[in-house]
Amino acid sequence: MSGSIDARLQELGIEVPEASAPVANYLGYVMTGNLCFTAGQVTLKDGGLLHQGKLGAEISVDEGYQAARLCAINIVAQLKAACGGDLDRVKRIVKLVGFVNSTPDFTDQPKVINGASDLMVEVFGDAGKHARSAVSAGSLPLGVAVEVECIAEIA
Repeated sequence: MSGSIDARLQELGIEVPEASAPVANYLGYVMTGNLCFTAGQVTLKDGGLLHQGKLGAEISVDEGYQAARLCAINIVAQLKAACGGDLDRVKRIVKLVGFVNSTPDFTDQPKVINGASDLMVEVFGDAGKHARSAVSAGSLPLGVAVEVECIAEIA
């Protein structure tokens, strides 16, 4: 199904992959009422992990921003699956929670998670504006630099 969000994605040159399958005993997303909660999405692309390492050590803020952006693209993939392929059903991105694999002295978590926030606004316009948390983590699964989860309202 192709709608206005799909057209915007095409204009932006953003390819949304198929939603990745969970690798353990959890779901990629859960719908309850009109809310969709995604599992944390990592920097998976074409079957491989990108952006592995710690912010404040081997990963720059700019690379962290790109990592968060990739996580957001993977969130869009989960939302697309939750909406039966019709992203126009996404009424609002309610909240993002971003986890940044960082050294204890790193304090630019918000600048990193802006990569995910900016993508949501680019894709969904005003409906992409959301509440957010940007949290430091001592480590993340498989050594990824960033993980992001989402709560979205679905029509």
